[in-house]
Amino acid sequence: MKEVDYISMLVLRVKKNDIVAMQTLYNDFSKAMMATSLRITNNEADSEDILQDAFVTSFQKIAQLKEASKYGGWLKQIVINQSLNQVRKNRSFVNLDQIPELSDEDGNENDIPEGITFQDIKAVIHNLPDGAREVFSLYLLEDLKHREIAEKLNIAVSTSKSQYRYALKLLREKLIPAHE
Repeated sequence: MKEVDYISMLVLRVKKNDIVAMQTLYNDFSKAMMATSLRITNNEADSEDILQDAFVTSFQKIAQLKEASKYGGWLKQIVINQSLNQVRKNRSFVNLDQIPELSDEDGNENDIPEGITFQDIKAVIHNLPDGAREVFSLYLLEDLKHREIAEKLNIAVSTSKSQYRYALKLLREKLIPAHE
């Protein structure tokens, strides 16, 4: 059975209040959804709460899902929105006017030097300032456009872009010296 058919079958069973199907969907999607929330909130306890709430919301509103095979993407949007709601309470953006060397020409943002592991990158992302980490995660890891990020975070598009560039600058500063 193809995965799309498998997910569709589970969603149809959830619509009939099948607890086993709910548990199966939770088991299939919880790890990825937890990772998504953690990248945004940077707080494990908050992300655990968000994960539970997101699944409950998805099961309660499952009738609104038009295409059963799109459950994963729909759930991910619920997780992202709930994670963003959580971080809005504590958000802080760095004032980039105080960092004169930050510019659009800070180098190729896709260059990753040899010897840098995913764990190295993950640790540095985890320690970015909140606003920069949120924008970086939403733009690069969740594939949202700056316009979408600005709308979701209630900030200017230019703020989204500058926070993303700032996150890249900090990543380069923290990763490259450690591996030269």
